[in-house]
Amino acid sequence: MTSSASASDSAYAALDAWVDAHFDEQVKFLQELVRVPTDTPPGNNAPHAERTAELLAGFGFVAEKHPVPAATVRDYGLESITNLIVRRPYGPGPTIALNAHGDVVPPGEGWTHDPYGGEVVDGKLYGRASAVSKCDFSTYSFAVRALESLRAPPVPGGQPLARLRGGVELHFTYDEEFGGELGPGWLLKNQLTKPDLLLAAAFSYQVVTAHNGCLQMEVTVHGRMGHAAVPDTAVDALQAATKILNALYQQNTLYKQISSAVAGITHPYLNVGQISGGTNTNVVPGKVVMRLDRRMIPEENPAEVEATIRQVIADAAAQSPDVRVDVKRLLLANSLQPLPGNEALVESLCRHASALFGEPVPAGGTPLYTDARLYSEQGIPAALYGCGPRTVLESNAKRADEHIRLDDLRRATKVVARTLFDLLQGNNAPT
Repeated sequence: MTSSASASDSAYAALDAWVDAHFDEQVKFLQELVRVPTDTPPGNNAPHAERTAELLAGFGFVAEKHPVPAATVRDYGLESITNLIVRRPYGPGPTIALNAHGDVVPPGEGWTHDPYGGEVVDGKLYGRASAVSKCDFSTYSFAVRALESLRAPPVPGGQPLARLRGGVELHFTYDEEFGGELGPGWLLKNQLTKPDLLLAAAFSYQVVTAHNGCLQMEVTVHGRMGHAAVPDTAVDALQAATKILNALYQQNTLYKQISSAVAGITHPYLNVGQISGGTNTNVVPGKVVMRLDRRMIPEENPAEVEATIRQVIADAAAQSPDVRVDVKRLLLANSLQPLPGNEALVESLCRHASALFGEPVPAGGTPLYTDARLYSEQGIPAALYGCGPRTVLESNAKRADEHIRLDDLRRATKVVARTLFDLLQGNNAPT
């Protein structure tokens, strides 16, 4: 074994030991984060940022608070957003940003545990956002603390295990559920940060280097209200909307014939997630509003996808000549594709995750879309890795009884700490 490898192994062991020694503290930190609701909508998320900053201050971490202007937030449909940046510079070298989001969908029904309790039962921590992605507030904060422990001599008068180079930034943001434009997008647009690499929240059994894009649209069908007893005096918006809906769903038959070359991503898909309309049972509905979500594989062109959907809607609406249809884009999230420069990050994550989890942890894609794309669009190479199970379904994310396994939290924190050590030239420690 070379002296460099020996020094690295000693550092990895020290990092693992620090995480183990402070794990109870880490769990309590996550519990405190879960106990402050961040339901989005309504999106009153500034109080959680304040609490997070307060908890981080207990570690000696100064969190810069970057509130998004109130009028901008209101126009966006939310109530308050304060994004946080913690800067930990160690010297000349790359800056690695670690991003996780604190906003989350409302808890919904069916919980058997308090969604804001942070209860620990049978090795699992329950709570809304425990898996997506307040857990990685915890993973990333404690990985950085573990990394910095290497700068202190293990014995009085001894040499530190590492001389770190570069720096780390914690980006804790609050707009992922609405697309991220007022979270990481706002920080980047206002030039409040420009890291060299990004690690973003994800799960523990895969390193994500690519993900789907997402197009969300609102389709409003205008007819004319009328009494159900004299339907000929009305124009039924719902009947026209049904034709549009059937045409949209028919697209999924075509989409299943398209396959992505990215491991972990299958084919495009279209979902109509919300429909509203009508005024009463005995009234012919005069307006129907539908909202659709179109997942785009990395190989697709977003402009072409949107143009095709608009044409499908127009063709279906033409079957009901007395209606008028308005189509509005709500969100366009581009896909994430690997950028040159992420290789060392990906290799280190895969290597350490495979070693600590005792099974191969590959790199690949996910059908989700994430805030990581916003960094990638600025030319910042990215990968996604954090705490959680193999699938979103397994974690109950966005469902009742969302949870993480504490073993995953512990091991993922070690993976991130080791990876930061590798990237910040910790292997050049004195021997």
